[in-house]
Amino acid sequence: MGDFYTRLCANVIFPLHERLKGHRSVAMLRELMRTQWYDRERLQRLQLERLRGLLAFAGEHVPYYRETFARARFDPRRVERIEDLRRLPILTKDIIRVEGDRMGTEAAKRLPWQYTTGSTGNPLRFKTGIGRKSADVAAKWRATRWWGVDIGDPEIVCWSSPIEIKAQDRLRELRDRLLRTRTMSTMALTTERMDEVIAEIRRMRPKMLFGYPSSLALVAQRAIERGMDLTRQGIKVAFATAERLYPYERDWIERGFGCPVANGYGGRDSGFIAHQCPHGGLHITAEDMIVEIVDEQGRPLPPGEPGEVLITHLHSHDFPFIRFKNGDIAALDDTPCLCGRGLPLIKEIQGRSLDLLYAHNGARVHAVTFGALLRRLPGMRQFKVIQESLERIRLQLVVTDEFDARAAMPKIVEQFRYFLGPVQVEPEFLDRIEPEPTGKYAYVVTRIKTPPQAPAAGSPVTLTSEV
Repeated sequence: MGDFYTRLCANVIFPLHERLKGHRSVAMLRELMRTQWYDRERLQRLQLERLRGLLAFAGEHVPYYRETFARARFDPRRVERIEDLRRLPILTKDIIRVEGDRMGTEAAKRLPWQYTTGSTGNPLRFKTGIGRKSADVAAKWRATRWWGVDIGDPEIVCWSSPIEIKAQDRLRELRDRLLRTRTMSTMALTTERMDEVIAEIRRMRPKMLFGYPSSLALVAQRAIERGMDLTRQGIKVAFATAERLYPYERDWIERGFGCPVANGYGGRDSGFIAHQCPHGGLHITAEDMIVEIVDEQGRPLPPGEPGEVLITHLHSHDFPFIRFKNGDIAALDDTPCLCGRGLPLIKEIQGRSLDLLYAHNGARVHAVTFGALLRRLPGMRQFKVIQESLERIRLQLVVTDEFDARAAMPKIVEQFRYFLGPVQVEPEFLDRIEPEPTGKYAYVVTRIKTPPQAPAAGSPVTLTSEV
């Protein structure tokens, strides 16, 4: 796979880099390449074995879990099924913020704190040990190989997170140069910056792209509008991660770069949860984690039905993440993937539970509901929906000359009122929409601090995924 230098990076340089950091990612990758072909039953037996080990370790070495297990009268030695996890309470971000050091082992006190980007305005502080870091590297590495590329193949990373951007010191720059990775900040994605990324793609001719789907889509759109053909630059795949990948973004990326898009799902706190294979399946890294989908009362939901995502990371011994509610809404899939891997699947990711607007009757309306409307309008380039109150919506729009406001705005207002009730929609036409402080582009923001009471069971609640 790849040229001589790619093989040198994948088999010598990067493994040496990981060994110097104390990571076990090379051995874990070898194991993942084997276990991905296990059938569901064999994978579940592997999960159960690792779950027992994690729970027993947490109960013995982590103060928070020692007390939690005692209150729940939970004995890790008596865990016989994965479903026994449901006897434990859900771990929320607020609990982690309050418990702090009591969430980790004694050895974890020597580890540096990690932080999320704080998309909600309140970053989460936590710790990750060698085992978890190694597992996450190996999971991403395996997914890369699914697409016929490897570490060492030329890569451009379009990244917006201030955490990684600020961490680009000289040592990292040397590592990236050796591994032929070029990181370009897309935090301020002006037309000039997009043109710089386009120029770098033409100069470097990367085998793969990696970045936020919103950033990759905007660069691709810019290239198409300028008549810059990037489809013959040798790009084999674009890895999209850290945001929900919308169908229209996938379309722009595929058209602009002439390559397929591999969706990745995960988070700084949750780890690498799932990766898409060339056959389209979004495979859960089942060797590393258990994914539950539950309703608002914490009850398990069947495959195909969207709900809150709970993550148990099986390699998070130093700072255990057990039934961690990461704030996303997703659905499982019980249909086998054509690739033949036994890894379970996620059917769809609808985004964060916070990507919601609130209707007068208490219904929760997901962002994609309005994305489906706005993205189909001719001349629509970017949009942002800001719910100031139950009665007022600010709608930021970036449009081209093709956009007909006189014809479009009545339809937009009608749809907003259909889903939300009697709201006032105030359009604001801008040259560009600024990203959030995290570097991500939020399509929906609500200022409502206390949501209205949700409607009773049986009342309509919109959570559509058609975009």
